[in-house]
Amino acid sequence: MKGTEGSDTNAEKIMDPEVTPDEMEETEAETAEGEEKEDKSKISIFSKKKDKKDEKIEELTDQLKRQMAEFDNFRKRTEKEKSTMFDMGARTVVEKFLPIIDNLERGLQAKPAEEVTPFTEGIEKVYKQLETVLEGMDVKPIEAVGHEFDPALHNAIMQDEEADAPENTVVEEFQKGYTYKGTVIRYSMVKVRK
Repeated sequence: MKGTEGSDTNAEKIMDPEVTPDEMEETEAETAEGEEKEDKSKISIFSKKKDKKDEKIEELTDQLKRQMAEFDNFRKRTEKEKSTMFDMGARTVVEKFLPIIDNLERGLQAKPAEEVTPFTEGIEKVYKQLETVLEGMDVKPIEAVGHEFDPALHNAIMQDEEADAPENTVVEEFQKGYTYKGTVIRYSMVKVRK
């Protein structure tokens, strides 16, 4: 209360046109000094000196929280790395199987249509089983013939100006492309209508 009364009289002095600048500085200094004393008395009433044990407990608690957060970040990072490594390994294995699939497809295309033998039936069943396994692993063939050319999926190795397809459309596929979990493993090699 004392500080507020003093500040009212000081305000009156500041507004008085007969007060000199030196007197104004003294008034402002007195006001600041009064407020400072009031603030110090409040601080001394409410502040307690911390015990060394409490400081040590706070320090150790803070250290424990930091270590727990660091461990949690480490766990998340290793899980992400494991997942990435698994995907890279699976992708590598799938890439090695693609030439085998290509050869099975070529073999099935080369057999005469009317000739059905137990051997050709067995090869067809193995091929279908391999396709099913790849689908289960989220490996999908890229659609090419009849679709618009997409440089993110197709690799154009030839152009055809005389084809009956619309412009910029894939008219022939030379090698089938595949994706694994939405990313391209191998691009389709295609001929495009120019």
